[in-house]
Amino acid sequence: MQFLKSIKGISILFVGVIVTLGVVYSLFSSKQLLSEADYESEISTPLNMDITEPTLLYGMVVDSLHLTEGIVKRNQRFTDLLSDYYVSPEIYQQLHFVPRNIFDFRKIAANKKYTLLSGRDSLKSAKAIIYEPNAIDYVIFHLQDTLLVEVCQREVVTQEKIITGVIQSSLSETIENLGITHELTNRFVDIFAWQVDFQRLQKGDKFKLIYEENLVDGVTIGIEKINGVYFEHFGNGYYAFPYDQGEGLDYFDEKGNSLRKALLKYPIEFTRISSRYSHSRFHPVRKVYRAHLGTDFAASTGTPIRSVGDGIILEAQYSSNNGNYVKVRHNATYTTQYLHMSKIASGIKPGTRVRQGQTIGFVGSTGLATGPHLCYRFWKNGVQVDALRVDLPPSQPIKEESKDAFFVTARGIADRLDRISFPEEVQEEEVLASGR
Repeated sequence: MQFLKSIKGISILFVGVIVTLGVVYSLFSSKQLLSEADYESEISTPLNMDITEPTLLYGMVVDSLHLTEGIVKRNQRFTDLLSDYYVSPEIYQQLHFVPRNIFDFRKIAANKKYTLLSGRDSLKSAKAIIYEPNAIDYVIFHLQDTLLVEVCQREVVTQEKIITGVIQSSLSETIENLGITHELTNRFVDIFAWQVDFQRLQKGDKFKLIYEENLVDGVTIGIEKINGVYFEHFGNGYYAFPYDQGEGLDYFDEKGNSLRKALLKYPIEFTRISSRYSHSRFHPVRKVYRAHLGTDFAASTGTPIRSVGDGIILEAQYSSNNGNYVKVRHNATYTTQYLHMSKIASGIKPGTRVRQGQTIGFVGSTGLATGPHLCYRFWKNGVQVDALRVDLPPSQPIKEESKDAFFVTARGIADRLDRISFPEEVQEEEVLASGR
């Protein structure tokens, strides 16, 4: 009997435990369901948050950094750029072991841009410095923990463009009004330099150019090439077609004759001629009439002077009359001389071989000169002649085996140029369309 009571008591206790567990489970389940419902309610409510995009510069996040931009000064060394910032001794040591094929610290040049990224701490800890030798290339020096050098390039986009112009007073004024770059102007003038006297243009002369321009981040950095030109001077039309016969790009007329002569016509960028070759000119310093067997080009001090052709330097020195000057022997027939330089270019000395277009000095007013200009002198067979009127042999015409391909190319370019309207032609079409 006592045994049965014990069994019954255990059964009642067991049932109680089961019931209690059931109640606890129910309460837990209800709470869990409530929590899930609350969570679903919370995530179903939209959250209004402003997400700020990080500022990237040279591929680095720079929001928390201080940015300093500057220009390298004359005689400034690379380490001078870091003098106001903290750089660990270990990093300074590693800078000395950067291979020259990665970066040559001797080539740090004045007027080049650099950017320094530093922390906002009291030490002004340098994080990175970026040096830009030109508009395309840049070098990043990461200065944290250990030195890391990245040699990078920006993407260059090439676009073909078309421009037309009508001379109203002078080429310089027309160029300025159209916003044409000096580089494009000089290339254009060099192509037609021996066919057209650009110092004696007349009102109504006009031109069309098809050219390719290089851009970085939407900014023009240079001219890739000129794809075709038409120039109308004194009612005469001149075409220029580019073609490469395997020796580099050259320009030819519609008959396949080269437009380029053995020597460039102008020794500096296209500019105003202030005094021409003359056997009787009033000397501005001597105050007497005497022969002036050269051509004076007015230009600002520091303007680069280029050799008009390949040759060997005969003289590169200073004299009381000529100032700083350079004389170049091009061949057995032609010799040229460049006077009154502010300075002679580095490496230019007797015996040095120079290439056509190479900078040999810079415009100045040394010697007998009243202001900055270049006096350009020209010898043919040992006799001084007018450099702008000398009859030079042309470069090689289109070869016989290249003529068929050239004429196909030239016709295509001529068709494109002929379809381009001049500015006044567009205006006349608009007037006719309006019925006036």
